[in-house]
Amino acid sequence: MEHITISCDIERLQWDELSKEEQQLIDSAKEATYSAYAPYSHFFVGAALRLQDGSIMIGNNQENASYPCGLCAERTALFAANSQYPHLQVTALAIAARNAEGFLKTPITPCGSCRQVMLEVEHRQKAHIKIYLYGENGVYRIASSEELLPLQFTL
Repeated sequence: MEHITISCDIERLQWDELSKEEQQLIDSAKEATYSAYAPYSHFFVGAALRLQDGSIMIGNNQENASYPCGLCAERTALFAANSQYPHLQVTALAIAARNAEGFLKTPITPCGSCRQVMLEVEHRQKAHIKIYLYGENGVYRIASSEELLPLQFTL
């Protein structure tokens, strides 16, 4: 029998350790939470991505009374970017979440479906997407979705 250890590399930074460009992207994700549609969970998630031309696109969670019909913030942003700007690479993605008490203290991570979509976008564009997970007590910076999904499904 062989034992395999899988680990991921995540940087934890304070707000003042981020560049202005990184702060701007995270601020866009935080702002996107305010237009999320979450009448059932009351859990508002925003995502903002930067395209290689420097423009920022946002997405947010969209719930539905028939739960499987909703969509996460990350996929909303990625699908919009890939449908509107298929020739531009996604270089960074920031995610923020809040509830009735405000923004979460600890960053949330993308769900498995979002991780798989992020990974496939990276594979399609042949370039990594830097990921920022926002929390009031610190921001996680991750070099690629491969760090979040080490046992990936690929064809």
